[in-house]
Parts: sequence; structure tokens; C-alpha cells
Amino acid sequence: MKPLRIAIIQHRPVHLNLKLSTEKALALLHEAAKQGAQLLVFGESWLSGYPAWIDHCPEIANWNNEAVKDVFSLMHANSAAIEGEEIKLICNAAKELKVHVVIGMNEKIIHGPGNGTIYNSFIIINDEGRIANHHRKLMPTFNEKLLYGLGDAAGLKIVETNWGRMGGLICWEHWMPLTRQILHNENEMIHFALWPAVGDIHQVASRHYAFEGRCFVIAAGQMMQVKDIPVQLILPEHLTNEPDKYLLNGGSCVIDPKGNYLLSPQFDKEEILYCAIENFDTAIKEKLTMDVSGHYNRTDLFEFSVKRKRNIS
Repeated sequence: MKPLRIAIIQHRPVHLNLKLSTEKALALLHEAAKQGAQLLVFGESWLSGYPAWIDHCPEIANWNNEAVKDVFSLMHANSAAIEGEEIKLICNAAKELKVHVVIGMNEKIIHGPGNGTIYNSFIIINDEGRIANHHRKLMPTFNEKLLYGLGDAAGLKIVETNWGRMGGLICWEHWMPLTRQILHNENEMIHFALWPAVGDIHQVASRHYAFEGRCFVIAAGQMMQVKDIPVQLILPEHLTNEPDKYLLNGGSCVIDPKGNYLLSPQFDKEEILYCAIENFDTAIKEKLTMDVSGHYNRTDLFEFSVKRKRNIS
């Protein structure tokens, strides 16, 4: 199998601006493709920005705060629809450049029920420009429940590629044992772990996933500065004079099936990170000692089923 050249896009989006974020994504796709990248990965909610302000701004504690409602409205207006023009542009770029693209997004529905709900989602676009998978985060984490709806298992599946099967999860889904097992059973070769930033405990989860699933893990984090917080919200005192301070500082990395780094975590770098996977046989070799969907599983003792229906289309 030929080597796979990966590009992790560890650049800030234009927060709460879908049009400009899409334009930036397209420019970064072209830049990475010129450098020979075949698989390009953006972090959690990259279109158009992870709402880290929910963990910092005091107004969040007031459920009826008008400023928070204003920001939610702005976030909804700048969320992407699967059938929207922005996603079409990215799909067309993937086809033109002959690359696979994985991108996190704030997703909204523009036709039908659920049109006031935002989902924390990601899509995998293949090199023919087709959306090969669309996953919505199953359970928004802690403060995220204020903004995001519950996802479903329709997107807990893999995508066939020339480099093996690819799948992914978002953030704390990596601590949901049954969710991990679904994708392990699908025989992933490459797994996408999308995070706001890949901090210490997220590195643990990403490395554990690689070791447990005997697969390569691409952990992608975001970048966000204090000045990216919506102007409608009040900054806590300790952040008021630090507009360039990073609230999300990347940490993106690539991990092999032994749990070792192929690309060590890259913090405080707003750039495209490159890494190549060359020895895919490692994934099979490591299954000699543990295959959690095969000889290291007891299907005679445990039964496992999944409801894969899409809750709201």
C-alpha cells in the first residue's frame, strides 16, 4: 500500500462567519494539496468555530440572558447545512484536488423538523467530492448541551478508501465504550479524533483508542483566541487585556496502532501540520496480541446491537 500524506489544518476559522470560514478552508485545502497532502483534516466544529465561550463567559449561567440568545442566533445563522452552498464548495474542491477531506461543523437543518437545532457534526468527503459519511455527536458535553442537539448512530460507520477503512468520533465520544466498540467492529484502519483542543487527557483518550482499536489515529485540535469570543458577551476579568491569548491551542497529533506518536502533539502553532503513514502493516501485526472485535472479544457472552436510524434528517 502506498504511503498516505496527511495534513491537519490547525488554523483558526473565522469565528461565527460561515462565508469567510469557507473561503479560508478552500484556500487551506489548495495550499495543502500543493504540498502533496491526500487526506486533509479539520478539528471539531471548525465551520464556523467551536463555541469555547460557553466555558468562559459569565452570562452562560443565566438561562434567559438576551446576549446569549443573540450569540446563539448568530451561531445558527453561521452553521452549515449539509445541502448548503458552503459544503458544496468544499465537496467540489475535494473532487478538483483529488483529496479526502474531514471537517467538523456546526450543522443546522434548513428544511423540515428540527430547523432550530444545531448539531455538533463532521463529514468525510471522498476524492470524488461525495459526502461518504455524516456523523452528529451523540451527546453534547457539559455546557455544550445549551447549544447542541443529541446526535444519533446513523454516522457511526466507516468509509472505504485506498488506504483502508476510515471512521471518526467527536471529543468525549472517545470515552463512550460502546461507541468505540461500534467502530472497532467496523475494522478501522484510520480513525479521526476531533477535539476543540487535544489537551493532556485528550491525548490519553486518542492514544488509548489507537492501542485498543489497533488503528492509526489522527487527533485534530482547533485554535481560538480571546478576541474570537463574540463581542456581545462579557469577558471575565482575567482575559480582558489578553486578546491574543489562546483559549484553544491545538495539540494535533498522529498516533500509530501501538499508541506511539508519528507526529507529536503540536501546541500553540497556527499552521498546517503534515505527517505520512507509511507502514500500514503495523495495524495487522498488533492484532496478534489483541483484536477487540475478534479473538479478544467474547461474542458467546455478550450481545451488541446498534440503532442506526437517523433521528432527524
